[in-house]
Amino acid sequence: MNIHEYQAKQLFADFGVATPKGWAARSTADFDTALANFPEDSAVVVKSQIHAGGRGKGVFTNGYKGGVHVAKTKAEARDVAAAMFGNTLVTKQTGADGRVVQALYFETASSIAKEYYLAILLDRSTARPVVIASTEGGMSIEEVAEKTPEKIVKIHVDPALGLQDYQKRTLGFALGFKGGLLKQFTKFVAGLYNLFWEKDCSMVEVNPLAVTADERLIALDAKVGFDENALFRHPEIVALRDINEEDPKEVEASKHGLSYIALDGNIACLVNGAGLAMSTMDIIKHYGGNPANFLDVGGSASKEAVAAAFNIILSDKNVRGILVNIFGGIMDCDVIAQGIVGAARETGLQLPLVVRLEGNNAAAGKETLAAAALSLVSGDSMADAAQKIVKLVA
Repeated sequence: MNIHEYQAKQLFADFGVATPKGWAARSTADFDTALANFPEDSAVVVKSQIHAGGRGKGVFTNGYKGGVHVAKTKAEARDVAAAMFGNTLVTKQTGADGRVVQALYFETASSIAKEYYLAILLDRSTARPVVIASTEGGMSIEEVAEKTPEKIVKIHVDPALGLQDYQKRTLGFALGFKGGLLKQFTKFVAGLYNLFWEKDCSMVEVNPLAVTADERLIALDAKVGFDENALFRHPEIVALRDINEEDPKEVEASKHGLSYIALDGNIACLVNGAGLAMSTMDIIKHYGGNPANFLDVGGSASKEAVAAAFNIILSDKNVRGILVNIFGGIMDCDVIAQGIVGAARETGLQLPLVVRLEGNNAAAGKETLAAAALSLVSGDSMADAAQKIVKLVA
């Protein structure tokens, strides 16, 4: 689960991580309330709040350029906010459809002397948190890794011990900090790690981490993601969720206990098991097709959940065919078949449908499909099913 920058910065403040002062607005009526906190002639940074990076270089569909602006006065900040709010911002991470800006963040402007990069992630290869830092702040870390990998420092943290003082200093020295700045940095990274650990984050990123002209260390941006499997422990984090920033299909899938991720292809997949789902997408690509989604119905889905999955698939206007690939272990293939029949009748399904059922009660499932007299094609294997749906869609 992701949250907005202004929410992340409130969490930063709770953990003693320094940020510029700022106030959020979720409606045009909030503009004046937020701007009342600034002196009349002060510079104000106006930031669009969407769950995507690249906001500063983004372009609005109304022609307005940039999702982050430094306004010289409050009056100018109000005009900038009006140009952004309620309009669609397109960045490298949003795709061509963009995201509607439904929140803004007004922040005090900072005099920046130098920018750095700092993040804490989970390194799955070592099953440990890893702190990543670089002197090349304000840039995409992927670009830094590609062009100047020697400028990236990584330190793994033993989860049983936590981030040690010598590790904080090692990171600070690597970034070139000394004296007062080094002291600020050790406090800064300690607060960031405590947030990461105590709130079950999957990522905490500061880009850029800035040193101001008066030698203060502050987080100019904040990006925080959470492990959804741990959210049951954090109702206060769940309360920060903004479903307007999520794909409606993914939101609907979560209501039925389905794991769904929308992609940009035209062949929908309905599969049980994450590994099989990924293999199904791979084999569709192998035979020249493009998957429209990742959809794992799990090992104990009901026929109602399967019907819901079909409705979610069909709500994607790009879908031109459906591949159902079920290997029954815990899952009863006949339950899947009943769900398919119910969904096909309810929706009046007209798209090509290929079904491969193997494993637990597969024979009964195939009988259920045959008795329903649906217009579908059976797949004898994964490869056979994938080739058939790719051919039908083509």
